[in-house]
Amino acid sequence: MKRIELLSKEHNREGFDCGEIALNQFLQRTARQHIQKGLSRTFVLVDSEQPSVIIGFFTLTLCEVQVESLPPRWAKKYPAIVPGVKLARLAVSNDHQKQGIGSILLVEAMKKALVIAENAGVIGLFVDAKSNEVKGYYERFGFEGTKEHPLLLFLPLSSVKGLIDA
Repeated sequence: MKRIELLSKEHNREGFDCGEIALNQFLQRTARQHIQKGLSRTFVLVDSEQPSVIIGFFTLTLCEVQVESLPPRWAKKYPAIVPGVKLARLAVSNDHQKQGIGSILLVEAMKKALVIAENAGVIGLFVDAKSNEVKGYYERFGFEGTKEHPLLLFLPLSSVKGLIDA
């Protein structure tokens, strides 16, 4: 059975490879330090049969965004600076890619964003897509960018709730 856990010393970070050096290095060298310093939280997907093996991970943090970075239909509703939850990283190990694991991780990140919103007040989930290909992946879930900031993507809480409830 697969489950999501907060990254800990018990997880084999060195054995993780998603094919992206920057994501591998973040997980291996930085993620636990960020947890300890309160900068972000990294959650891993593991299987109960091999609980130390990381299948995939995502990292959440809080952010503030200039309202002009939002799609126009949302920008007019908010003040100059808005709070949000940032999906800072999401990666799936090479051995588990193209199996829907990314979607599982994204839905879990959305669920955690809703919990944060209930306790702190944020307008939605933000992600910085690293490429147009990655942007296309997030757009399938309803994330939107702007002409000025095409890779800064936004998913409002109402859409997050709709996806989780569906």
